[in-house]
Amino acid sequence: MDKLWLIIKREYLNKVRNRTFIIMTFVSPLIFVGVALLIAWLTSINADSVRQIAVLDSTSNSYINLFENDAAIEYVVLKDVSLEAAKVATEKAGYYGLLHISDYNSAFSGMTFYSKDSPSPDILRDIENKVNKKTTEDNLIGYDIDLSLIEKAKSSQDLRLETFQGITTSKQSSWIKIAAGGAAGYLLMMFIIIYGNMVMRSVIEEKTNRIIEIIVSSVKPIYLMIGKITGTSLAGVTQFVIWVILGGILVTVSTMFLGADAFQNPANAEVLNGAKDITQMEAIINDIQQLPLATLITCFFLFFIGGYFLYASIYTAIGAAVDSETDTQQFMLPVILPLMLAIYVGFFSVVDNPDGTVAVIFSYIPLTSPIVMLMRIPFGGIAWWEIGLSLTILYVSIFFVAWIASKIYRIGILMYGKKTNWKELYKWLRY
Repeated sequence: MDKLWLIIKREYLNKVRNRTFIIMTFVSPLIFVGVALLIAWLTSINADSVRQIAVLDSTSNSYINLFENDAAIEYVVLKDVSLEAAKVATEKAGYYGLLHISDYNSAFSGMTFYSKDSPSPDILRDIENKVNKKTTEDNLIGYDIDLSLIEKAKSSQDLRLETFQGITTSKQSSWIKIAAGGAAGYLLMMFIIIYGNMVMRSVIEEKTNRIIEIIVSSVKPIYLMIGKITGTSLAGVTQFVIWVILGGILVTVSTMFLGADAFQNPANAEVLNGAKDITQMEAIINDIQQLPLATLITCFFLFFIGGYFLYASIYTAIGAAVDSETDTQQFMLPVILPLMLAIYVGFFSVVDNPDGTVAVIFSYIPLTSPIVMLMRIPFGGIAWWEIGLSLTILYVSIFFVAWIASKIYRIGILMYGKKTNWKELYKWLRY
């Protein structure tokens, strides 16, 4: 057991003392915060740009008054020109596009939007809504229907959401929950890939340098494998803690100097636009407060440890079975595929039905449960026994996978100059 702790200590110190590790530990937060600021800045530039749209109304200018300029769009009205001349003038002026409203008799016949590239769906939807509303009103007038009566008869009701416990929620509740669960699941996936590859590269490096032959002569391969995985995981946790601290400091400093809107993405305005009054804003705040953050954080660490050790065992076995990183490509698909599948199930199944059959099954499968279960937890309604059962299956699977990986590791670390395939790995498992 003393040798195991020595291996863990050696692996940990080798990682944290590595120059590349130190540089990336302190530079990565700068890169992440810098990219976030860059994205926010580029998005703000795009949001502030004014698009000019030419309008040619061939219906005796019946629709001209519908198009009023705003902060994002400036309409340029074209008069007394043909359609072909309008198209040429619009393209020459560099406008965003040309809206042509064609002639009609008793019913509207059509409209066409000409542009160089594919126009924004939001702009097209806004134009369609304006024209369709005007056309509908013209048709109603043609049937001698009083528009004022229709306006008085209109009713606009917002669906109010409330839990059985009397807590008011918002329509954005599902998006808030999937954002919290998705962030936890995606972060876990990135950790597994980054630090799993770190373990694999460490095994390949020691195997290539023949250092492994000396180490194996004094310690059992299973202890060496466990020590490598544990030491690397501790180094990863250390790096993550530093990232969180430095990232928090950088975000705070950036907010102080650049303002609170520095990291605000205008693309998220749709969520906030739903909060038309204080009541709806309070509902969104209630949604955030109702998130089971304590459960999510606790489960994140438990599933992180379990998921990391499960995949790290596989990465270690792959590293022992090959002589270079190039040879690992044939074995990586079975490792990456479950992680990608878990993300897919999380975003396309959990958000729609977190207690559905697909979401529940994948939250118990060891290779996908760390991600899928984390994405289900924010939606609530998950019993503790479900989380406990998922963790139990995951941790039991670690011993099974580690046992298989140790058999491959025991033989693979001493094999040189021979290309390993799936058939060869099966033979090693039978030794």
